[in-house]
Amino acid sequence: MEESQKKTPSPLLSLVPIAVLVGLLYVAVTLFGSDTLNGASQVVLLISTAVCVLISILFCRVKWRDIETAIINNITSVASAILILLFIGALSGTWMISGIIPTFIYYGMKVISPDLYLASTCLICAVVSVVTGSSWTTVATIGIALSGIGLAQGFSPGWIGGAIISGAYFGDKISPLSDTTVLASAVTNTPLFVHIRYLMITTVPAMTIALVVYTFAGFSHNAETAVDIAVFSDTLNSIFNISSWLLLVPAMMILLIVKKVHVLITLFASFFIAAIFSLMFQPHLLDEIAGTDITGLSAQVKGTLVSIFGSTQIDTGHTLLNDLVSTRGMAGMLNTIWLIICAMCFGGAMVASGMLRSIVSVFLLFMKNTAGMVASTIFSGVFFNICAGDQYLSIILTGDMYKDYYREKGYESRLLSRSAEDGATVTSPLIPWNTCGMTQATVLGISTLTYLPYCFFNILSPLMSITVAAIGYKIKRTIKE
Repeated sequence: MEESQKKTPSPLLSLVPIAVLVGLLYVAVTLFGSDTLNGASQVVLLISTAVCVLISILFCRVKWRDIETAIINNITSVASAILILLFIGALSGTWMISGIIPTFIYYGMKVISPDLYLASTCLICAVVSVVTGSSWTTVATIGIALSGIGLAQGFSPGWIGGAIISGAYFGDKISPLSDTTVLASAVTNTPLFVHIRYLMITTVPAMTIALVVYTFAGFSHNAETAVDIAVFSDTLNSIFNISSWLLLVPAMMILLIVKKVHVLITLFASFFIAAIFSLMFQPHLLDEIAGTDITGLSAQVKGTLVSIFGSTQIDTGHTLLNDLVSTRGMAGMLNTIWLIICAMCFGGAMVASGMLRSIVSVFLLFMKNTAGMVASTIFSGVFFNICAGDQYLSIILTGDMYKDYYREKGYESRLLSRSAEDGATVTSPLIPWNTCGMTQATVLGISTLTYLPYCFFNILSPLMSITVAAIGYKIKRTIKE
């Protein structure tokens, strides 16, 4: 009875919470600048949620308990992601203090030429993300190391972040170990490797173009702005005990991932063993972190625990290097978790009210041909990333919305699964309040809007998908009964 009393909101009414969100975010960015994500964005999301709830109750006759249930379900769905974030915070802290990331940077600066830095960074992150199946893990480990190399070579944070994100999301999109890849194939009932092979048609050209752009940008880079590489590497070597033995930890992590050990177990083991390596290789740094109130093993244990959960500052005598080796541990992820919870509140309210479905119904008006259908699917994925704030929800909602339509029109499910990934997976790190956008910005220390213009793979993938659909390459129609 209550269901029949609900009113479907019009697309125009459904856009009101979105307009409020965008308007308030503009005000927040104007007032707080780079500190927007330290609280202002979270408040904006909650105000937008309140507007959505008010409209739902007053005009759509939606019961509060339905909205509350949707919000709780949304937050529950990202519980695993919140744990992963905490473990990544611990991972980034212990991998830095133990000397693992400094070792990567030290050897990397000797091998990677400044001319080929951007292309090499993108390619290395692509390989690692394919092997691990995780963009988050890739960025939090090799991504941080490559960021340090790029800063030493004088590249701007935007270019560095763009190359890292592009490579990391290449694997997130096509790796059989990736959650999003498996999810997109499952939601659309497409066999996994059929889905991956079909993705290659749009993914490989997009990555190829991105690598060409990064190559040209690398050769045009002004090396005069770079830090003296010898001074940078010598300073690292004097502060940390650089050793190839430290690389056993990332090797072990990759082995666990290949063996398909659960991501939480893998991350925990990786930061726990790195903490032990801190005690073995960097006891002097742990003493510095612990302070002067205690000494000996007690100080080193305290320093190790601080590197896991808190902020650390090491004085290297070099400002740029000080910023690079500083860590924030689990505590550094709390703003991200706060933002995710607020984004899930907004997404839950938009789903419960029926506003998301109402807005997506507008996209259906543009599905006059194959290109229009794929474009509408991709724009829906981007839209859900903006509203729901999570790539997993975006993939699920996009797949559910269009599954029957694709089937009725006689299109293969692999076209929907590819379009969902091209729209949802790769655009998620480009949205500041999305779980991916906030996470990558936090881990790299580069704001989302700073690296966004340089994420060429992420920008090109949706455009490539629409272009291929317009050409009609390898798009087949099934025989309708």
